[in-house]
Amino acid sequence: MGSFSIWHWLIVLVIVALIFGTKKLRNIGEDLGGAVKGFKKGMKDAQTEGQNEATPAAPTVTQKVQDNNTVDVQAREKTDA
Repeated sequence: MGSFSIWHWLIVLVIVALIFGTKKLRNIGEDLGGAVKGFKKGMKDAQTEGQNEATPAAPTVTQKVQDNNTVDVQAREKTDA
C-alpha cells in the first residue's frame, strides 16, 4: 500500500464536492481564511504590544495640588551635562 496517486485524490475531491456541495465548501474555505487572518493579526498585535511594554518611557512626574500645605513638584530625568 503506497501513497495515493493524483487520480485517487481527484476522485476523493469529486465525492466530497458531491456530498457537501461547492457552496458549503466555499463557505468553509472563507471561514478558515478569516480565522487565519484573525490569528495573524492577533499575533502581530501581541508582538507590538510586547515591544511597547519592553521599552519604558522616560520618567516624568508632574503634580499640582491646590492646597496651601503642598508644593508643586516636577521631576525630570537627570542628564549629564
